[in-house]
Amino acid sequence: MKKIILTIIVTGLFFLLRSQVALAENFAGNSARFSIGLRINSAEQVELNYKLKESAIKAVLMRYDSPMANNSSSFIETCRKYELDCFLLPSIAGLESTFGRFTYPNSNNPFGWDRGYMMFGSWNQAIDTVGKGLRDGYINKGAENIYAIGPIYSESPTWSLRVSWFRQQFENEYQQELDKFSLLSSDFPVKL
Repeated sequence: MKKIILTIIVTGLFFLLRSQVALAENFAGNSARFSIGLRINSAEQVELNYKLKESAIKAVLMRYDSPMANNSSSFIETCRKYELDCFLLPSIAGLESTFGRFTYPNSNNPFGWDRGYMMFGSWNQAIDTVGKGLRDGYINKGAENIYAIGPIYSESPTWSLRVSWFRQQFENEYQQELDKFSLLSSDFPVKL
């Protein structure tokens, strides 16, 4: 009787340990990314997405030594207010003035708006005004992407391609920010 009980216990331990090893292997195979299991709701995801985009904008502007680097939150506020692609305005500024580095003196006009001669009181005013202008004068009239906006915004046939190049820099930086965050949470979606 002792042999039967001992055999049952040993067999049970064997299967128990075997399943633990299988679970450990399964877990190790799935843990290529570190995760603290942070769970956030959809409203928090939207806010976090905007924060990551703001961080991406700031990083690119700083890389170019832009005088607008401290205005990255204005780009986000404007993209939210007018429902714009958050990288559109900074990309246009990249092409038109190397992110505000080369503008008509004291114009605060990094977008070449009104052929670059329109004067703004601040970078924030320029960002908001041009954002509204893009929404009302372009997007609401059917020019919904860079390639549709380009022929209206500029006489240059390469404007859209060059703005897209700058936009890709923001997108790449955003993806890096997203990847950093996804190291902390497997619950955050890859794209929003």
